[in-house]
Amino acid sequence: MDPRSQVLLRNAELFSGQVLLAGLPADELLTELPAAQGWSWHAGEYQQLIQRFPERCVFSTQAPSAEYSAGVLFLPKSRELTEYLLQELAAKIPSGLLFLVGEKRAGAERAAKQLAAFGRTSKVDSARHCQLWRCEVQQKPQAPDLDALSKVFSVSAAEQSIQVCSVPGVFSHGRLDVGTQLLLECLDDLPTGHYLDFGCGAGVVGSFLQKTYPKSQVTLLDVDAFAVHSSQLTLAANQLEATTLAGDGIDAAPKQLTAIISNPPFHQGVHTQYETTETLLRQAAEHLQPGGELRIVANSFLKYPPLIEQHLGPCTVLAERNGFKVYRAVRR
Repeated sequence: MDPRSQVLLRNAELFSGQVLLAGLPADELLTELPAAQGWSWHAGEYQQLIQRFPERCVFSTQAPSAEYSAGVLFLPKSRELTEYLLQELAAKIPSGLLFLVGEKRAGAERAAKQLAAFGRTSKVDSARHCQLWRCEVQQKPQAPDLDALSKVFSVSAAEQSIQVCSVPGVFSHGRLDVGTQLLLECLDDLPTGHYLDFGCGAGVVGSFLQKTYPKSQVTLLDVDAFAVHSSQLTLAANQLEATTLAGDGIDAAPKQLTAIISNPPFHQGVHTQYETTETLLRQAAEHLQPGGELRIVANSFLKYPPLIEQHLGPCTVLAERNGFKVYRAVRR
């Protein structure tokens, strides 16, 4: 069981009622807290949870409304997302009782200061390298407007320009990262067809593809509900139409694709995470039509080319800059 869940169960008497668990891990916590409900924005964890606990978890960027006895936030990586989630919970938990649980190295003490903005705060427990904090909300805030919190900025490449809308919690929030910038410069000469923006984030790549190749179909896929929402905002801001999907990894993608374009995930939370990208490289051929292309950008030190050549075909470098490389391979 996740150590954060273990810390909650050390204090189970505090969570015996109808508690809303926000960002909960996909473990057995809901078994131990039978009156609790889950709120997830991670498509993979959500799917695991609803398989074991049908109708006890929702997938959304907003907290479900109900007569909860308390709210518990499992600390996310992003400070901006933490601020949004705490305000959302403070506004929607009728009792005004909030808890925050997180790993010390993930910034639990820093987040406790954010929690203190809502009322009287105290540390409940410290164990398993985690901390549990409690807050009595003294003045209920207004529910935050997620769209109003988005950061809007312009991105230009290859004689195209778009407006990007980035909401809290999305990768490279409010700015274009150098890897994606390099990838945008390598989107030329794609055959017309069906493209996938894998790990779409704020929808930068997918929007560029749809604008550059208007006769093609574009699907944007991400595991995170906030990323999918950002992509929808970005598409709308540029009067573009494309399909957005929430799903965990390449298994959730369509088949018979003409191209998979990606700045794939490298980090998840405070932990380094390669599995999602390695699975993409192993299974890309199953989702590409014959002659379909894979184009990805990655840190130069990552040993992706041998994996690409093993499962897809000869790998070439289209561009290299600032420690990043853009790789291309064509399905045999």
